[in-house]
Amino acid sequence: MMNQIVEEASFRYVEAGEGQPIIILHGLMGGLSNFEGVMNCFSPKGYRVIIPELPVYTLPVLNTSVKSLSEFLHDFIKHKGLKDVILLGNSLGGHVGLLYTKNHSDFVKGLVITGSSGLYENNLGDGYP
Repeated sequence: MMNQIVEEASFRYVEAGEGQPIIILHGLMGGLSNFEGVMNCFSPKGYRVIIPELPVYTLPVLNTSVKSLSEFLHDFIKHKGLKDVILLGNSLGGHVGLLYTKNHSDFVKGLVITGSSGLYENNLGDGYP
């Protein structure tokens, strides 16, 4: 069962459990409910599972990029007062997690990506070196 969506500041997210924070990053066409099974599995086992809604459709089109989503994630992590997070990113969320880890490794304890290409993808614009 999916938890209630929390809306605070400019963020929308679901959260369950206590302990080591895991932040799940959905893909481009994904949403908060995509990882309900993961949340239900890990939240009772000592993990604080948080799934923010990435603003892929609410950012201005010209400002929507992997880099801007990574900056959004950094703002979210600071807003929640988190440190040593485990990031789990799927598809676009994996790209965001990779770039975030590259730029803010001091906030990241671990990174899991699924269905994402590598960090040096050439056609993703300013998000990659």
